[in-house]
Amino acid sequence: MTFAVRAASPTTLIRTIAGFALAATVATTPVPAMAQDGVSEARIRKIEAEIRALQRNVFPGADGRFFEPQISSDATGQPTRTNQTSTTAVTDILARLDAIELQLQRLTSLTEENTNALGLMEERVAALEASREGGSPAGPVSEEPATDSNLAAMTGGATETTAQPEAESAPQTETGPSAARLAAVQEIAKPQTDDAADDEYSYGFRLWNAGFYPEARQQLASFIEQYPDHWRITWGRNLLGRAFLDDGLPEEAARWFLRNYQADRTAARAPDSLLFLAESMIAMDDTRRACIALAEFGETYPAVASGRLLDQYEANRRKVTCEG
Repeated sequence: MTFAVRAASPTTLIRTIAGFALAATVATTPVPAMAQDGVSEARIRKIEAEIRALQRNVFPGADGRFFEPQISSDATGQPTRTNQTSTTAVTDILARLDAIELQLQRLTSLTEENTNALGLMEERVAALEASREGGSPAGPVSEEPATDSNLAAMTGGATETTAQPEAESAPQTETGPSAARLAAVQEIAKPQTDDAADDEYSYGFRLWNAGFYPEARQQLASFIEQYPDHWRITWGRNLLGRAFLDDGLPEEAARWFLRNYQADRTAARAPDSLLFLAESMIAMDDTRRACIALAEFGETYPAVASGRLLDQYEANRRKVTCEG
């Protein structure tokens, strides 16, 4: 049998080829892929719903001003993802605030502990001062060797002593000094120069030199309190000690001598105070401490010991017997 083949036009051929290509494309498209897209979208929605439920459990009644959910729904009901940066920043700030509050709590606790400790120390100091004022000995008996470092123990902490009112040791009656004594004191003129501080010291010296020891102590104590940085301060402390010693009060004298010596060992009257400290200990029958002071005087001020204060140094050494 013979078949007649008719030649197709170009347009018809192109359409035929396109049809075959379309059919082949449809035939070769994997049908499961479209199904998988639907399944994935369903799974994503399920996961998003579970996360929202978890957020409600972790932050019940959460306020959007403080916590922003990581997954939320827009006006169309479709889930949208929010920026996680703001949530992280808020979390960091809250963590830092918690740390700061914890540090403040610790500082507050330490401050309270320090305040309590200071209060206890103040109470102990007050008790010690009250005990000393009530008639305690001038200083504790020390068994330490005679060294420069323990010289401060000679008078029981003389460096803490301040100028004392004159009434504590003045040989006066309760009615005060007599009219004759007041008149005699008034006859001693107070210097009037351009150096007011030096005038105060000089007036105290004149009172001491005239034998008015209580009045001299009052004047010198006032000078020391008002002019602690004046160049005459070493003279003032030393002379205040002598005003006690010459009045038969060696314990108070020793405190001022030691205080003046320890304040500045290079000062003009530091050697004098150390030697008068030994003399005060001799007056108190404290031979051991007198020997400590004399030994330190000879070692610290050899030139003065063999010069200006030689006679006083030798006189004091003859009053006691020191070992070595």
